[in-house]
Amino acid sequence: MIEQLKGMLDQVREKQPLIMNITNQVVIQQTANGLLALGASPVMSSHPEDARELAQVAGGVLLNIGTLQEAQLETLLEAGKSANKAGIPVVLDPVGAGATSYRTNAVNKILSEVKISVLRGNGGEIAAVTNQHWGMKGVDSVGQGDVVQLAKNAAKQLDMIVVVTGEKDVISSPSRTLITENGTEMLTRITGAGCVLGSVITAFLAANRESDPIEVCTAAASFYSVAAEKAMERKPKGPGDFEFYFRDALYELSEAEWIKQGIVTEGGTV
Repeated sequence: MIEQLKGMLDQVREKQPLIMNITNQVVIQQTANGLLALGASPVMSSHPEDARELAQVAGGVLLNIGTLQEAQLETLLEAGKSANKAGIPVVLDPVGAGATSYRTNAVNKILSEVKISVLRGNGGEIAAVTNQHWGMKGVDSVGQGDVVQLAKNAAKQLDMIVVVTGEKDVISSPSRTLITENGTEMLTRITGAGCVLGSVITAFLAANRESDPIEVCTAAASFYSVAAEKAMERKPKGPGDFEFYFRDALYELSEAEWIKQGIVTEGGTV
């Protein structure tokens, strides 16, 4: 399966798509640095009018609710609607959905007013958005369950691609499911790993508009996980070392190395 994803990373690095991020304050720098290391071009926005204009010229738009405020919700909605009008892919990261009703309601409002291309979150967040049983501790997922079925149910219910990240990343559309088998527990020891992945997915979608979106999302998740493994090969002493090595890996990892090490399996039809 991994062989079918060839060419997608090279497209990102060749096209260097402009990715507009409305993201949380905790991960702005990590997101920008991650996209730059990958080969994409980041731009951040926090004002509705600014976001509306930027969304029309970006290659892709990421909406992240991590440090949500009322004014930011307006910006998220304006950017999403503007991107929809321009036919630009929109990725939604429902950080902390399920932790509070405010966050969950905000995600539901975005989903009702914006056409989302991809929903990316951990198990607890995806479960909260789709009313499936799971658990949350702050913004972290603590549930136990069948993550593949969770992703399938969510994709079918929402009629969109859903990426559930965790020990394995499960990428599901309403008709097909793929699973990436790479990664490292160290990703859970740095802040913003999932948030940056959301932007990486957006970059892959922006650069591979002619390819099957579920395969594009899988390519992004697989590349990201293999880069994390490459960072671990440098034997970091802890999360601090790992974060720097990981950014280097996003920059250095070639498509040939990624394809050789990446493991992607079919998860069946929904």
